[in-house]
Amino acid sequence: MTDLDHFWAVIPAGGAGTRLWPLSRQGSPKFLHDLTGSGRTLIQATVDRLAPLVADRMLVVTGRAHREAVVAQLPELDAQSVIAEPSARDSMAAIGLAAAFLEARDPDAVMGSFAADHVITETAGFNAAVTTAVSAARAGWLVTIGIEPTHPATGFGYISAGDALSDVAGAFGVLEFVEKPSSDVAAAYVEAGYRWNAGMFVVRPGVLLDLLGQQDPDFAAALRGIAADPSTLAEVWPTLPRIAVDHAVAEPAAAAGRVAVVPGSFGWDDIGDFASLQTLLAGDDPVTVLGDAGLVRAIDADGLVVTSGRTIAVIGLRDVVVVDTGDALLVTTLERAQDVKSIVAALKEGGHDHLT
Repeated sequence: MTDLDHFWAVIPAGGAGTRLWPLSRQGSPKFLHDLTGSGRTLIQATVDRLAPLVADRMLVVTGRAHREAVVAQLPELDAQSVIAEPSARDSMAAIGLAAAFLEARDPDAVMGSFAADHVITETAGFNAAVTTAVSAARAGWLVTIGIEPTHPATGFGYISAGDALSDVAGAFGVLEFVEKPSSDVAAAYVEAGYRWNAGMFVVRPGVLLDLLGQQDPDFAAALRGIAADPSTLAEVWPTLPRIAVDHAVAEPAAAAGRVAVVPGSFGWDDIGDFASLQTLLAGDDPVTVLGDAGLVRAIDADGLVVTSGRTIAVIGLRDVVVVDTGDALLVTTLERAQDVKSIVAALKEGGHDHLT
């Protein structure tokens, strides 16, 4: 058996991407959009990236409302490989459900969870890190891939690594996971060699569920019960805790010395807001355009413009963000990009759910 035999990719495809409103919305979240100008949506690019590692051994877990669109965008996958959550229950339920199905389906499985809406630009480095992570997972570790920071980001959690593992070359014990820090703390973390937590986990399905069972036996048993009888999904799903995999499993397992990290040195971004999108797409022109650049007229201005078919003129504005989707127009700055989610909340409070 080679390192990647029985290796499965699990792709959680959820979230509304509220910081990318009005481009990303509840009914059409960011993973269904081409945000890189490549001609492939984020979820399509994720499948393209993982296919050489897993062939067709993939499970996508998405919301019931998005399943039809996901199946349409991924004709290369068997429709049965796209699992629909009845409702959003956060990442532990989604990843745990996939783990339960894989535990029953393939006793030799190792699974890797990779979000549908991340961008990775250096495939060789990614493949190498995943291959090492699979080896560590076969040895019984819960493994995360720690991204080498390019700057002291405040929008990501961090991983503190300890000593090298004695049984797996290229992997290290995890001392702790830390939450999103202030700018000063982030700078200290980068200086100390901490890694970004990108939420990529590689593990044997049974190990993941057993670790969950140590914290919440009923939760783990419920997931295994759904896998044993999928007809119970609709009934059991609403009773599951709403918690992230980091809090449910990774953090307590790290405290118990059960988590390893594989350093990943490859271009990575989760495109969390329009500032990160501008950084990802920026070229030589002062105004970065996603869409038809011929529709944008800029004079003494810089920033990001997203077009949808109308001419957009920007004059004398610095670090501006203009996003036009036809039925909504956002104008803000790169500095305030994280605050876009507050507009979504205000729209919902005002009864304008159709715009969110």
